[in-house]
Amino acid sequence: MRLVFTRPLVGALLLFGLSAGASAQNGNAISIVMEDRQVRAAGIELSRVEPETGPSEIALPGLVIVPPTQLRIVAAPAAGLIEAIYVAPDERVRAGQLVARLRSTELVEAQRFFLQAATGHELAQEKLRRDEQLFRERLIAERRLIVTRAEAQAAAAGLDEREQMLGLLGLSDSEVATLRRGRRIQQTVNVTTPQAGVVLGRAATPGERVAQAAPLITVADLATLWINVQVPLSRAAALQLNAPVLVPAQGAEGYVLRVGRTADSATQSVTAVAEVSGQGAAALRPGQAVSVALSLRSSGQAQWRVPAGAVVRHRERSWVFVRGPRGFSARPVQVLMETAQTTSLRGDLQAGEQVAMRGMLALLAELSEADGG
Repeated sequence: MRLVFTRPLVGALLLFGLSAGASAQNGNAISIVMEDRQVRAAGIELSRVEPETGPSEIALPGLVIVPPTQLRIVAAPAAGLIEAIYVAPDERVRAGQLVARLRSTELVEAQRFFLQAATGHELAQEKLRRDEQLFRERLIAERRLIVTRAEAQAAAAGLDEREQMLGLLGLSDSEVATLRRGRRIQQTVNVTTPQAGVVLGRAATPGERVAQAAPLITVADLATLWINVQVPLSRAAALQLNAPVLVPAQGAEGYVLRVGRTADSATQSVTAVAEVSGQGAAALRPGQAVSVALSLRSSGQAQWRVPAGAVVRHRERSWVFVRGPRGFSARPVQVLMETAQTTSLRGDLQAGEQVAMRGMLALLAELSEADGG
């Protein structure tokens, strides 16, 4: 609960017959004197402090994503015109499945250079065999044989380079072998997916001209998914690696894979990554916002639970008003977790003590006056 108040609010105390005085006690605690009739007149309602012990659980929002290692971008192997795309978003594909066909002049030129290199390699090999025979018959000098061998090695390297280029342009080893035997140049290249998975999206359409390496489709293996969970800094230290994670609405279970080391300056939170696989992953969808329950280890310190309205903010600190024999004691606390109904915190409290949860205008004015607000 965040409230803003100023010194003029102290005047509201006169409505309840309160003095504007409050005194500090026990270090940071501030004593506020108030009689029972004044408490009733102010409409202050009370609730008991309840202890929280042992490992606890926290519910936080999360976003389902695909692990980077399971994403594949199928790109255009060469610049050209997209003749057809054979898959649609959310369609399942298998490894090696044909997903698109591309017509490319760049591919035609690369095949021509490959055939030229193949011819040069064959001529160099034939020349090498001939010179080796002549050298054995002592008809040529060894120097000439050395030069011929170097030329044959250069021709082989050039052919290998052109073959690798065809592979980068999308031709398979069998297609390259067929090209070398038949010497028939093809104008189109078939684009296949490197892994099985689900098509998450298409980045191109038939009839579109694309550059080399332009993305065509995105394929993801959804057998395992990650959930990015934003964890408040105050609770990050209580997270443990491999701690169980539950997504109640979808019935998915997983574990904490890692906890971030950097904090978001705007939200003052860190990102914890939970991994979910198997049947749990099948119930989730990439991009889905979910509520995640994380198990937290006990810190060994006393921890309390109060109604959400019992905690107020003043001068960048959180406070609760504890009922005492002569009124209230305003005590600073450390908030650990907040929900719509309750707040978990640490502070100088005892089980069974009563705290104000409604009608705290007069108490806030006293706190502001006593704390220099």
